[in-house]
Amino acid sequence: MARAIIADDHPIFRAAIKQALGETLESEVLEASSFTQLESLLKQNPQLELVFLDLSMPGNEGLTSLTLLRSQFPDVLVVIVSANENAHIIRQAMALGASAYIPKSVPLPEWAAAVETVLAGDNWLPEGLVDLTETDQEVVNFARSLESLTPQQLKVLKAIADGRLNKQIAFDLGVQETTIKQHVSAILRKLHCVNRTQAGILFRQMLSASDTLE
Repeated sequence: MARAIIADDHPIFRAAIKQALGETLESEVLEASSFTQLESLLKQNPQLELVFLDLSMPGNEGLTSLTLLRSQFPDVLVVIVSANENAHIIRQAMALGASAYIPKSVPLPEWAAAVETVLAGDNWLPEGLVDLTETDQEVVNFARSLESLTPQQLKVLKAIADGRLNKQIAFDLGVQETTIKQHVSAILRKLHCVNRTQAGILFRQMLSASDTLE
């Protein structure tokens, strides 16, 4: 049975990673080319332990998908795979629950060591890449606040950040608008925000994966 899934929209890259990790994982490795497909495969294969998540894959908005995966599938280890080596983004990803951050510039032989480290219960970063002790306390606090949200509340928060109205979110999620209002109240309390606009802006800012950040 498959233990891992590679979520990346480049088939050649997926094939290279599968070959590099074959002996380490000793099992089938599934593939997804979009975040929607990734979610579907995770639901169909509850035995999966590990996800390699490309930050620029279709359907993946910055670090939003990392938070959604950590909320919906808390037992699955998420390894971020990206060409982005911005220290701020790496610190954000690790604070938000990533088990490892592997730049695509890392030689394939090192991937096996990363996987072994993650499966052993430890976090992994390339040596000398970034100092996690410099992580902004605001990012740490926000990550802790996100962890307090239920999966449904996190979906509502993302919808708010996307500019959706309560009635639109209720329709999308198939619930009553009063339920959404209750979720919004809980979200504002947990994130210490005064209104939904502030919550949406904070969500977008904290989960951005722009190369322009320092």
